[in-house]
Amino acid sequence: MMGKRPLSLLSAMALALLVAGCGGGSAARDDAAPAGPAKGFPVTVDNCGVKTTYQRPPRRAVSLNQHATEVMLALGLKESMVGTAYLDDRILPAYQDAYRGIKVLAKEYPSFEVLLAAEPDFAYGGFASTFDEKEGRSRAALSKAGINSYLNVEECPSGPVTMAHMDQELRNVAKIFGVTDRAERELDRLHGTLDTVERELAGVTPTKLFVYDSGDKTAFTAGGAGVGNEMIKRAGGVNLFADLDKAFGDVSFEQVAERAPEVIVIYDYGDQSVEDKKKFLLANPALKDVPAIRNKRFAVLPLSSTVLGVRVPSGVESLARQLHAERFR
Repeated sequence: MMGKRPLSLLSAMALALLVAGCGGGSAARDDAAPAGPAKGFPVTVDNCGVKTTYQRPPRRAVSLNQHATEVMLALGLKESMVGTAYLDDRILPAYQDAYRGIKVLAKEYPSFEVLLAAEPDFAYGGFASTFDEKEGRSRAALSKAGINSYLNVEECPSGPVTMAHMDQELRNVAKIFGVTDRAERELDRLHGTLDTVERELAGVTPTKLFVYDSGDKTAFTAGGAGVGNEMIKRAGGVNLFADLDKAFGDVSFEQVAERAPEVIVIYDYGDQSVEDKKKFLLANPALKDVPAIRNKRFAVLPLSSTVLGVRVPSGVESLARQLHAERFR
């Protein structure tokens, strides 16, 4: 991993332009904007311990990580975006046209210099790694450059992540951009999907399952603190590692065997295909007596559906249909 690097001439020029905006947790200033606050502003958002007051909506936002990008697009904020980066999956079809019109800054995370060159006034990160201090992209460093920042609330919960956090995420971002009505319309749609699944699963016997994300010596799995655990419950399942007090963690394959899952849910992403993951699990001698392995019962979710964003309700529906197909005929 690279440490901090000296600013290039281009970065220094961008920094000079951005320093005119207010730092230290205040909204960046657009010289073309009126001096006073915009209608409905100022607004203050306390996000993961960083309190920011916005005098007007951001006009040059960048989204870093797929779920952040899709929240922005779901709220109709394409015209406020000057860049995006780091997809794990294809953008949802409903947002493809809007996404094509936004500059991709990097395949993964952009360097601090590349970020500065886009001259953003706002950076929205999906994971804590977005604002990696070692890479020079800390929230404090961005603030010094006149760039406000916001981090997905799944990365800083005070307890288990639930659907209330999804609501909070959309409402926070909508508040920052002055489009609160759009958040409410989107949440009505998302909760409609969740309500339909709840009706279809009424009285169902929950299925015991284990999430396999990755790993060969140990299994990287979903614990009880992330939205994935909430999704499992709403899809009519029981996460056998809900007692793991974090969103993700490593467990031994012997522990998996002891808990005897009926279904293994595979998170699909990266270079290792779902079929390769299935082959590995089916050939693992520690798992040979596990019901899910004996019966070859697998479910699959794309990783992009298992992090806090607008895909969560459709992810719940997809998992529910795989666990309890008889309820959706």
